[in-house]
Amino acid sequence: MDNKKFNDLNLNENVLKSIDDMGFEEPSQIQAEAIPVVLDGYDMIGQAQTGTGKTLAFGAPVISKIADQEREENVQALILTPTRELAIQITDELTRISKYSKTKILPVYGGQSIDRQVKALKRGVNVVVGTPGRIKDHITRRTIKFDRVKFLVLDEADEMLDMGFIDDIETIIKSTNPERQTMLFSATMPQPIKRLASKYMKSEVKHIAIVKNSLTVDKIKQFYFEVKNKDKFETLCRIIDADEPESSIIFCKTKKGVDELVESMQGRGYNVEGMHGDMNQNQRINTLKKFKSNTLDFLVATDVAARGIDVHDISHVINYDIPQDIESYVHRIGRTGRANKEGIAYSLVTPKEYMMLKQIEKFTKSKIKRKDIPTVDDIFETKYNSILEKITDNIEKADFKKYVPFVEKLDEEYNLVEVSAALMKMLFEKEMSFDYSENSLSGSGDAKVRLFINVGRKDRLNVRSLLEFIDSSSGVEGNEIGDIDILDKFTFVDVPERLVNVIIKGVTGKKINGRRVNVEVARNNR
Repeated sequence: MDNKKFNDLNLNENVLKSIDDMGFEEPSQIQAEAIPVVLDGYDMIGQAQTGTGKTLAFGAPVISKIADQEREENVQALILTPTRELAIQITDELTRISKYSKTKILPVYGGQSIDRQVKALKRGVNVVVGTPGRIKDHITRRTIKFDRVKFLVLDEADEMLDMGFIDDIETIIKSTNPERQTMLFSATMPQPIKRLASKYMKSEVKHIAIVKNSLTVDKIKQFYFEVKNKDKFETLCRIIDADEPESSIIFCKTKKGVDELVESMQGRGYNVEGMHGDMNQNQRINTLKKFKSNTLDFLVATDVAARGIDVHDISHVINYDIPQDIESYVHRIGRTGRANKEGIAYSLVTPKEYMMLKQIEKFTKSKIKRKDIPTVDDIFETKYNSILEKITDNIEKADFKKYVPFVEKLDEEYNLVEVSAALMKMLFEKEMSFDYSENSLSGSGDAKVRLFINVGRKDRLNVRSLLEFIDSSSGVEGNEIGDIDILDKFTFVDVPERLVNVIIKGVTGKKINGRRVNVEVARNNR
């Protein structure tokens, strides 16, 4: 990829405007390679892992082509995806991409009122994002027609096949316009996928394979903090005040995010500047010069602006925003742990981003450990040790003689312990960047959600085999799971709210003891 910009890809102006609003400076590899192919009208197979920016890779050119054509009220694009969680996620991103092109997008999945979906379809929809089972239901009921569909996208095709959707997918494909443009995205290319492609895609299909980067830097300790969006900035301040990093790069996803964070940090007294693509070359050179010479403690940057930064003494990399693709994460944390030194990488993760974190772990084959957000007591201990070290250093240097008369005068009127405590208070207040109102700042909370699983004792299920199954299928370890009630025909499991979608997506459709598993949030009356 030759550092292409989105402006180089011939996308519709309204789509480019939306992408700019989303804050993406530069396409990921799959986006840079796939967008021109889709715009040129070719069928395409995109072999890329989850978390590489695939939704925008097909969404931007499809929305562009729909926007460039005469407005039609019929369904012009169908996107098939294995789970309702992914259908919702794709719909959200396509809605952002089509912000200025007014494309009508509808998610269609099980567990949602089919009558409500029918009403929405009757009002006119341009793009349908759905799961195979519910889409097939609509075809059977004749409440949806795909005979004029111009674009068909099969996202996470290997997952859909693993979940047993092959017959449904073939039924759906046969109901679509044979002249359509077909895009198939899959992390792997097993034989059934190849057969599907050869059967339903044009002979001049383009195959784009994105090679997965593996994380080879073994001197980087990786941690994440679970945060609410509203607490992100205070969490960052607590981390910095408790760790006191020597030199740190803080990554934001967007240019606007960089500007806002720099302004907030400077307002709290941090020695910080920002770098992003809208800054001129001189600004960036001067900022980098300060950072390299240690006259700047913190550099806040976007991925594009940080490219080419060669600084060897960065102690911490902090992902204030999780990046849009795994490759960017690898590049980011590779800024620390250089020259045989240990480095630390922190990520601030909201509940919605937890699934992306598990994908990063899976594809980089690394463990990112959860860490508690520092309490005010933790920060006080750090500051106390730091101040004590400075005081001890000054005493040993005996570099304070001219101040002795002032202290002797204070000694005549006040207790010297109280004087020392007052001076210590002044030093602490100067050192503390944030007006912390509470000792502890919890993350997303420990709210539990009860899941219903259609497997029980009669299926030879026990606690150990269930925990191992959940771990291998979704990456969620046993120590994250709460109460488990195994009954004859089904099981209830209590899990943290942040893990609900991860477990449902990872486990549903897989088999345990020969039984295909279905997982859903338990209804109150169960």
